[in-house]
Amino acid sequence: MVGGGIIGLAVARELLRRRPGTSLVVLEREPAIALHQTGRNSGVVHQGVYYPPGSLKARLCRRGADLLTELCDEHGIPLERCGKVIVASNERELRRLDELHRRGLENGVPGLRRLSGAELRQVEPHAAGVAALHSPETGIVDYSAVARALAAGVDVVTGCAVERLVETREGVRVVHAAGETLAGTVVACAGLRSDRLAVASGEPPDPRIVPFRGAYRLLRPERRELVRGLIYPVPDPRLPFLGIHLTPRIDGEVLVGPSALLVGGLGWPGTWRVARRFWRAGLSELHAAASSRAFAAAARRYVPELRRGDLLPGPSGVRAQAVSHDGALVDDFVLARTQHTLHVRNAPSPGATSSLAIAEEIVNSLAAP
Repeated sequence: MVGGGIIGLAVARELLRRRPGTSLVVLEREPAIALHQTGRNSGVVHQGVYYPPGSLKARLCRRGADLLTELCDEHGIPLERCGKVIVASNERELRRLDELHRRGLENGVPGLRRLSGAELRQVEPHAAGVAALHSPETGIVDYSAVARALAAGVDVVTGCAVERLVETREGVRVVHAAGETLAGTVVACAGLRSDRLAVASGEPPDPRIVPFRGAYRLLRPERRELVRGLIYPVPDPRLPFLGIHLTPRIDGEVLVGPSALLVGGLGWPGTWRVARRFWRAGLSELHAAASSRAFAAAARRYVPELRRGDLLPGPSGVRAQAVSHDGALVDDFVLARTQHTLHVRNAPSPGATSSLAIAEEIVNSLAAP
């Protein structure tokens, strides 16, 4: 196994559950597990509202949310079903809200319902909009705690970067910082480095991982009463990002954000095509990343009482987003299989929610002829 994030650890756990006694080791380049996307996200347990029916995201998010709930119950990890509203702030957004409602119902999102503006106020007294969707089962959790639970009983070697994978007749020669290891099968869940590892191992360069930095602000403790659950805007359907939203965390903090700022991948032609296509959105994100005023203005569209002074500096996260050579933002999970190797080439949000279901999918694939 390559990668000690939540997906790599979930795959390792699933393999050991199905094949007890299997010789398995997880190689992680960092000094500890879950230091990147797993430990630096908003902690939302999604329910599958956004994703096109029939996609891997739609199927694995729903299955993953149920499996994650079972795991948290088993290990005593707090998971709070605080609910989420997706707010249409004006009439122009109603068609997009209708489409999300259709998708959510088809995907089997539990308890999903349409709210009027007045009904929205009953769920979130400080929110405002012409209509909303309410997903009462959407929750929050500490994914670092989930990763630690998944790692229990798994042999994890940290500080061991994998440079490339070389397939042989016998299996896979894993070239890493401590030397070489021969493995029968390798699953590579390398996150931000998944494309580089795949290319170094002889796989096609398409798609390329382009990193986006997500900056958050924190709501002042005395203003947390503005939020009961998660409050989201209606997203731009052309982009895989969900806009600046308000997210309570399991530790009691409330995040406002994130921005989505392109921070790499400039050597890939698809990156420049994305930048040209969405330059207006890019400028808005750049402004938001640099300005608390812009963050507050975006959130005030659906929480009118929020002010710039309510925001404090917050954490930053990173999203590994796959972009194709022609500049398309790859919006589904991408798994690439060779004879002895499986590369997870794209697993952005809801990757953490879906991790246990992704693990099932991968192990099923490995068992197939």
